[in-house]
Amino acid sequence: MKLDTKRTILVGFAFLSISAFWQMYDNLIPKILTETFGIGESVSGVIMASDNVLALFLLPLFGGLSDRCKSPLGRRRPYILFGTLAAVVLMMALPLLTDSYHASPAGWKLGCFVVTLGLLLIAMGTYRSPAVALMPDVTPKPLRSKGNAVINLMGALGGILYLIITTFLYNSKSEDYVSYFPLFAIVGGIMVLALAVILLFVNEPKLVARQREYELAHPEENLAQEREGGETLPGDVKKSLRFLLLSIALWFIAYNGVSTWFSVYASRMWGMTLAQANTCLTIATAGAIVSYIPVGNIASKEGRRKTIRFGTLVLTLSFLAAFLYTLASNAFSPVLYGLFMLVGVGWAAINVNSLPMVVEMCKGSDVGKFTGLYYTFSMSAQIMTPIVAGWLLENVSYQALFPYACLFAFGSFLTMGMVRHGDNKVTAKSGLEAFDIDD
Repeated sequence: MKLDTKRTILVGFAFLSISAFWQMYDNLIPKILTETFGIGESVSGVIMASDNVLALFLLPLFGGLSDRCKSPLGRRRPYILFGTLAAVVLMMALPLLTDSYHASPAGWKLGCFVVTLGLLLIAMGTYRSPAVALMPDVTPKPLRSKGNAVINLMGALGGILYLIITTFLYNSKSEDYVSYFPLFAIVGGIMVLALAVILLFVNEPKLVARQREYELAHPEENLAQEREGGETLPGDVKKSLRFLLLSIALWFIAYNGVSTWFSVYASRMWGMTLAQANTCLTIATAGAIVSYIPVGNIASKEGRRKTIRFGTLVLTLSFLAAFLYTLASNAFSPVLYGLFMLVGVGWAAINVNSLPMVVEMCKGSDVGKFTGLYYTFSMSAQIMTPIVAGWLLENVSYQALFPYACLFAFGSFLTMGMVRHGDNKVTAKSGLEAFDIDD
């Protein structure tokens, strides 16, 4: 049995478009809120956290609704179709409102921008779960790890594609107002093209029917995770799980605090253009991608826990070095590219191994429940950190960003030292499976 890589890549175009959008959202919206509308960093942080708040409710809601959908297009494609089209229409209104506000500021324009942004986040939330669920719908269970690896790789390509486009469009520093309409239009075009690929080349009803035939022919695979169901975790395993979940929250607080505010920080502190700031993020993403396979191989020999602790230490030292650089210089230097390459390596070491450690601890219990715990702690951290980091930037100093990230990254290094389980039976993933992480 072999994964149909071509089909999985086609399915992954939905995740590519989603990742391109969220990369743009995290990159541009803070700049627009603070620089064009003049909103303080604290309030901007609340707005930036709203997508994660909505996700806690929208992702399970629309995932469940799509499970019960009986459209001729299939269960998932109707949500992908209408969610993508609604999102593209709404996102194109954002730069128009921003440009209009710059030309003639008015409170109602700001209000329209915030309302439109809220509707856009809802539109994105309607189809993310259905888009992710499409791959397991059409892939045999033994191949879903590899399939998920391909899906996440497509997502990484979507994020890098956006960053490369931005580098070419906004490569020079300008004191004049810069319109982001062309960038929104290009990302909207990418989303529409990805939608076309899903509609034209992914015949969901046919593929699902084929998958059901396979399941009927291999009933033993449906029983694979029924063993020891309902088993209560021993006390020492529960302790390890609590410290692992705390660690997950801490490193997401550190990493997403920087990724959310970096474009604004780089402009204010180092005089970097949007292209230069995005090049740093591109290098971090590329560093993670090229590290997944070697990190997975190292973890299979040295253990997941040691590899994760190595990753948290690399993040800590990288953020500390960035802070020291800020104290020494207020201008851009290529040295920053090297620092962000290390950030990507550290993040890869963490992501390759963290979710497998959580799932490993559940033994015969519900794997879905423990996966849900992982996402609950990671998303809760992503709700909090834009607000807290934004408050620090506004009320303390922009120089507080990297010490803030450094503190929480080092905290995760310490808490991972208390984890004693999740490393015993299953070796860390390698090869394509090393990409099997959350976006």
